This record gives sequence, C-alpha cells and structure tokens, in this order.
Amino acid sequence: MKNTNTALRTHTYGLLVFISLAASGLAHASATLEATYTSGINNGWQKVERWRDNSGHIGNESFPADGRGDQSGQRATFFASSQPSSAQFLLYHAPGWDSNSRQTPVLLIHGANQDADLAWANPNEAGSYGCGRQNCPSQGLMQALANDNYKVFALNLAHKNGDGFIWAEQIANAIAQVKNKTGATQVDLVTWSKSAFNARMYISSLTNAWSTKFNSDVRKLVMLGAPNNGIDWSFRHGVNHTYGAYSQCGGSINGPTAHDQILCFGLWYSSSEWVYDSPYFPGSAQMLKALDDKYALPTTEQDWYTTYYGGLGFVSKGRGIAAFTVNSLVDQVRSTGTDSSVQVYNLCGDQADMAFIHNEHTGPSDGVVFISSCIDSTGISNLAGSAVVTTNHLELGWEPSAINQIKNWLSAP
Repeated sequence: MKNTNTALRTHTYGLLVFISLAASGLAHASATLEATYTSGINNGWQKVERWRDNSGHIGNESFPADGRGDQSGQRATFFASSQPSSAQFLLYHAPGWDSNSRQTPVLLIHGANQDADLAWANPNEAGSYGCGRQNCPSQGLMQALANDNYKVFALNLAHKNGDGFIWAEQIANAIAQVKNKTGATQVDLVTWSKSAFNARMYISSLTNAWSTKFNSDVRKLVMLGAPNNGIDWSFRHGVNHTYGAYSQCGGSINGPTAHDQILCFGLWYSSSEWVYDSPYFPGSAQMLKALDDKYALPTTEQDWYTTYYGGLGFVSKGRGIAAFTVNSLVDQVRSTGTDSSVQVYNLCGDQADMAFIHNEHTGPSDGVVFISSCIDSTGISNLAGSAVVTTNHLELGWEPSAINQIKNWLSAP
C-alpha cells in the first residue's frame, strides 16, 4: 500500500480544511489529514484516510494488555498502530463516493468491537459465526448502497469501547469531512448499537464543554439495535458473561463484566480489568440502565441476586449494577432530546440466537438489547420510522430484510 501524502501536503491540506471550516463557523469540528491509502485495500473499499482531531482534548485511551482490544489486520496498518490514539479515526470511501448521483451521502458507523470492514463490507471477515450466523456473506451494506448509487463512507473509531463523548466528537469530525468532499450540506448516518447511542448524543448536542454541538448537518439518523433505554445484559446474566471475559477462566471477550472476583477451575481470581470502571471500557457504563422493574431477573441462573444487586455469591463477587449506573447517560440522552430537524429511525431485531453467547432471554430481544429498549422513542423529537426484523443483534447490518428496510428509509423524502 502506498501513502500518497508527504508531511508538507498533509499539513497544508489540514490547514486549508481548518480555514474552510472556520469560515463557516465550524472551526471547533476540525481534523488534520495524516495519511491516505489508495491501493491494496481489502473488502472493496476504494480509499482510506487517517485523520486526527484538532481539538486537543482527545488523547490515548487504555487497551487490554493481552491485545484483545487492539486494532488488527489492515486497520492496524492504516492507523499505523494496533493501539492508536483516540484522537485518530479512519474514513473509508466506497466505490462511487465521488461519482454516484444520490444527493445525500451516507456515513456508516460501526458499534463496539466492530470495525468498518466487519460491520459494513465483509461480514465474513471474522469467519463462521462472526456475523451472528454460521455462514456469513462476503459483502454487506456498503456494497448494497454503493450499487444503488449512494455516495458511501464509513467511520472507523480507534478504540473499540471508547468514551461516548469521544465517539460523538469523531462522528462530528467525520461528517465535516464527508460534507467537504461531496459538497453536501447534510449527511445520512447509519449507526449500529454503541455508535447509535453516541450519534444520538451528537444530534442532541449532549456533549462536553469543548465538544462540537449539533450543526444541522445530519438529515437522517438510522439506528440499528440501539440501547435507547439502556442495557443491563452483563448484570442480568453475569456469571456466564464473566467466564467469557476473565482470561484466567479461558475467556477473551473484549467487554466489561459484573464481577470483581470469579471462581473458576477451583480457584478465586480477582481483577479490576474486566469491570465497568476499568479504563479499558470507558463507553460501556454510559449505556447501562437497571431494567429489573420491567423484566424479571433469571432466578435460576447462578448468583443472579448478588450479580445484579452486589455482594458475594457462590462463585462470584461484585458491586452490583447500581455502583456503575451513576456514570450512565441513558436518562440524560432521553431527556435532552434529539434535534427536531433530524429524521430518526429505529431498526430492531427479535431473534435471540447468536452462537457462543449467552443471549438475552428474559424478554423479547435481539440477543443483547431488549426490543422495548431498542424501539423506545422517548426524547426522539422526529421519529420517522420504526421496524422489527427477524434478525439477531449481529445480523442487523447485513441481513437482506434489514438492508431493504435501511434502503427504504434512506430513499424516503
């Protein structure tokens, strides 16, 4: 692969972008181009750029020491690091990004533990079951939209479980670059799970003091499997999830658990790495919400009470969900409300059948998010559509019925 930018060109282009944005009142949503890749790109993408946020407020976030949260494959090459700074992001360009005729460009944004390739261009990149089914297609929503004459881009975030305020800011930065490239005044967003929550933060102007407020630059926000009213999955089914995360128990899941201690193979193990206040998962607690008042807890599962409410159980010890929901943004997001100019769509799945994962089964769900949370419209000022399709959480971005629904919404006036 060839890096087509010298340091001088990068600096000059970044300065021009900054000046252009400043002239339009958007200087606070700016980024500098660091590198461009145009050859040897996998999965059908035409070009990939690496950008760096200019705000000075985004730095490095922590990665698990065993590498489970690292960028891999070509993403590590494009970032020039397996553990990039969260100030960086990748902007992927699909074929036809500069020539397709549909007026409003589309920006695709992956969820936690995903990337632009797996989520949108090659659901089979992780192999069998990596897409939610045994057999995964080699093409996804990116190709479907590009072939339908959309100008398609995708954002790849640096940290797979990053702070939501950082993700929201990088979404604003990516939108600014897509507008600059296409001349469009607005962009349509297709977001999945965690990124849906963070994109909703942006269009609600729920940001830090230094962050970019919503700039009327999103026409439609399509949210796939969004935890609109929160999620409590890892506390509701904690022991099963914890065994899948603790490395001492053979786990490798890149996500936080409900427990500070776990008994496996006859030994107790303590770890602060795999809990919700670990520096490895800063964006996870922001989506937590106790939903035990709506759906009964699974009283037949091991240590169900102490896992959810805190204490020492037979094989685990934890602080309970209330210890971490103090950092939740769910109710704040719902009460702040989305900008009324943005058409918002909720696409939810109803199949709790993901392999090798303890699926959410105590209420109708997609295996991770309750349908009632996904479809919740509290605070959505301009709800333009909602649908439930026969998919699980990992299929929402590529399954044919989901793709057809997304295309129908994007093409609507």
